[in-house]
Amino acid sequence: MFLPKVYHRFSLLYPSCAASSLRSFSSELSSVSSIPASGILRFARKKPFKPMTSRGASASSRLSRLAPFASAAENGAGDPNGSTAPSSRPEEDEELSSGGGYHLPPKEIRDIVDAPPLPVLSFSPHRDKILFLKRRALPPLSELARPEEKLAGVRIDGNSNTRSRMSFYTGIGIHELMDDGKLGPEREVHGFPDGAKINFVSWSRDGQHLSFTVRVDEEDGSSSKLRVWVADVESGKARPLFESPNIYLNAIFDSFVWVNASTLLVCIIPISRGSPPKKPLVPSGPKIQSNEQQNVVQVRTYQDLLKDEYDEDLFDYYATSQLALVSLDGTMKLIGPPAVYTSIDPSPDEKYVLVTSIHRPYSYIVPCGRFPKKAEVWTIDGKFVSEICDLPLAEDIPIAFNSVRRGKRSINWRPDKPSTLYWVETQDGGDAKVEVAPRDIVYMQSAEAVNGEQPEVLHRLDLRYGGISWCDDSLALVYESWYKTRRTRTWVISPDQKDVIPRILFDRSSEDVYSDPGSPMMRRTAAGTYVIAKIKKQSDGTYILLNGSGATPEGNVPFLDLFDINTGSKERIWESDKEKYYETVVALMSDHTDGELYIDQLKILTSKESKTENTQYFLMTWPDKKAFQITNFPHPYPQLALLQKEMIKYQRKDGVQLTATLYLPPGYSPSKDGPLPCLFWSYPGEFKSKDAAGQVRGSPNEFAGIGPTSALLWLARGFAILSGPTIPIIGEGDEEANDRYVEQLVASAEAAVEEVIQRGVRLFMYLLDIVLLLHVSPPYLLLLLQVAYPNKIAVGGHSYGAFMTANLLAHAPHLFCCGIARSGAYNRTLTPFGFQNEDRTLWEATNTYVEMSPFMSANKIRKPILLIHGEEDNNSGTLTMQSDRFFNALKGHGALCRLVILPFESHGYSARESIMHVLWETDSWLQKYCVNNSDKPADVDASNTESLNDIENKALSASRGGLGQEGWDQDGSHWTPRSLLCFHEFGGLLVGVSNVGK
Repeated sequence: MFLPKVYHRFSLLYPSCAASSLRSFSSELSSVSSIPASGILRFARKKPFKPMTSRGASASSRLSRLAPFASAAENGAGDPNGSTAPSSRPEEDEELSSGGGYHLPPKEIRDIVDAPPLPVLSFSPHRDKILFLKRRALPPLSELARPEEKLAGVRIDGNSNTRSRMSFYTGIGIHELMDDGKLGPEREVHGFPDGAKINFVSWSRDGQHLSFTVRVDEEDGSSSKLRVWVADVESGKARPLFESPNIYLNAIFDSFVWVNASTLLVCIIPISRGSPPKKPLVPSGPKIQSNEQQNVVQVRTYQDLLKDEYDEDLFDYYATSQLALVSLDGTMKLIGPPAVYTSIDPSPDEKYVLVTSIHRPYSYIVPCGRFPKKAEVWTIDGKFVSEICDLPLAEDIPIAFNSVRRGKRSINWRPDKPSTLYWVETQDGGDAKVEVAPRDIVYMQSAEAVNGEQPEVLHRLDLRYGGISWCDDSLALVYESWYKTRRTRTWVISPDQKDVIPRILFDRSSEDVYSDPGSPMMRRTAAGTYVIAKIKKQSDGTYILLNGSGATPEGNVPFLDLFDINTGSKERIWESDKEKYYETVVALMSDHTDGELYIDQLKILTSKESKTENTQYFLMTWPDKKAFQITNFPHPYPQLALLQKEMIKYQRKDGVQLTATLYLPPGYSPSKDGPLPCLFWSYPGEFKSKDAAGQVRGSPNEFAGIGPTSALLWLARGFAILSGPTIPIIGEGDEEANDRYVEQLVASAEAAVEEVIQRGVRLFMYLLDIVLLLHVSPPYLLLLLQVAYPNKIAVGGHSYGAFMTANLLAHAPHLFCCGIARSGAYNRTLTPFGFQNEDRTLWEATNTYVEMSPFMSANKIRKPILLIHGEEDNNSGTLTMQSDRFFNALKGHGALCRLVILPFESHGYSARESIMHVLWETDSWLQKYCVNNSDKPADVDASNTESLNDIENKALSASRGGLGQEGWDQDGSHWTPRSLLCFHEFGGLLVGVSNVGK
């Protein structure tokens, strides 16, 4: 059993906690080797929280319908707002010790995380059937603990010859989709072994068969190799595709693809492959890398790279495939030589296959995506036709955004032609800093090119190529963009009509979501490809459908426009409900016939959800636009079905408009339940303009999806959650955004915290006139209207959000009582060739790298910080070493900190034991340093103290003097009514309230 590594530094408050007794290792093994969903841990013994009622008593309120959450002391009675008296038994200190194995969070969190996941849906080519792909809950840690090879940026499960850590489906259900949207009875795919793990599910082109892979767990706990299976859709009966039981799939890169309705092209493990190479006991020589040619090679901190010749041989062993053409009747033909094939793509007419492979020489400083790459065209039975390109090793791609690999790239088949290839070639050597026009050129060429026929220039672009949406001979949309300016353009071209001059359809900023016209709806062709759907109206003209998110200052209102490609005129034929629901267009459902589609025959799949109702799918038909509900999924967490959600807007001190989503527990009322502890969870973003940064993204009516590590889980623990408060880091014109990162970060956080605190103040001012009638003291009324305690706001984030968290605790300690930082990078000198959206090097922007690094400000962090990191983090930039070194820096300055390292976990956490322990650690930290925090909050903006005094005086005046000035502490931060001294326990409820009435 592998236990989380926990390091802590409690020297400031608990110098003796290191002497806490630890449980015996054997008892922990027996208790956590298989954690039951209904397991009860120590938190189950804690006394329940009883929210403050409007009378200040501990009577039940609407919040009592929630599962009770733990207080911090075993036997201490909690005060009305959740604080506890000191306990004679340091139960909490013992629990937050450096040992004890894996733990479970409180039941109210555990029940949400363990809820069975909803299935994934897959529609048949003719849109007349739906697959329900069933999933399981979180995997056990034993699956992550299986041996894996880390080679060329890829993690490989050598036993199954696949990528390691693959999720899977547990079953496949088939439903008929009726014309009225109703589903027929489920037909279960059967015939494969019990406990099978299913992957790579796909439909045959005619929709009559399914293909998928099956693997099972071996007796030694390892996973078997993957075998390809096929199932008859009508009967649901499944069988192995290959007659021989010794033919296995190689799924390191591509897996298999349907060539036609009865034939698959499969990447299999070479039948003659022997045992893996053995690592030499003694190396053949030192490991040497050289740059004697003085090339400029700047790369980011990639992980899991090749290290020596043995790694190269091992990579070849696992990644090499043999291509096999297999019919449903079991007939098999091997085509081509064994190689490291990375993609196989049959042409739409089923005559050719585009085969891409990588080959030596390999690199020790970049992952396999930059290895030498060859693209060839073969006939479908494996005969060589032509070589499209053979690109050299690409170690020297510049780090500037929009830099690309030299040579041909984005090689694909035209989906509207039988066998025509297209690709793009850079004209700037791949270096975004080189000024040249055109910057990219798009070419196309038939696979049947003869007599030295040269590729045809399709389009020239001055920005960086971003893709093509094809329709037919007369219409295609070409996209280009440039990150530095955020400019994006859409061109209309006629691919096979040379006399038609290309024209710009849209030219806008990619940041300006309000101007986003939407994306063209695609339809499926008989060949299984996707092209732009042309719509026919009674009048003449060429129409397409634009599906847009519909961003507005009030939130997203998705739409579907009928767009005249020639005139630019548009007609809105569908729009989401604005008042209660959030609806989106998911797919076109009337696309199974060739030719133009008539508007009155339109059929689309939509989704519908609300703040409290989870997503369901509907079939909508024209011309009456009648919607038929297809699914009826149960609410995934009914205990939070009545959570409260509000999109709030506020302003940063530099005038930038900001937004956030405020979540409150079901049944919460500020007037009855009083203020709550608050969790602030966010992730910064970069922008080029203040206007774009201030635009509203998302919808107030979207359903609150709660993942296994979501901050929203703490709604079940009585927290207010400020989710995704926008933290724009803006660099207008030639200014680099990160040069003022800390300044803008702090300003954004201050504005968010101030807004949460002020919400009660604004309502208080509005109700002043009612006070005389109620005979209620105004400061007490204000207390009852506040949502969050100013001194009980915690901050947290993952990855770049963890980086944000550490910086806020260093540079804005007056805002937060504690922090939770997961899988972050804290020292930017360890990522010297760029990070996130920073494309300058450490030597080009030394001050920026240093000032942005919370590692360099470890001496300033005095608030409790919890660091969590996966031991096997392979995300570029967030090495586990980042948390290790940051923790040591904090500890070296006496900071109150704790470091949890999760065995076998990567950048995101997946094993149930790990996730449950992360939630336990987080909950324990929040209970101890947020819920039970008794520190006085600092003023959010000390310059606004006069505003606070104005509120006080106005309140006292409105209540005819109230209890007099002596009712306030000298610093103005506490109001103590003589007859209700218990109210002092709430702490400085008015501290930090500034700019009131703004």
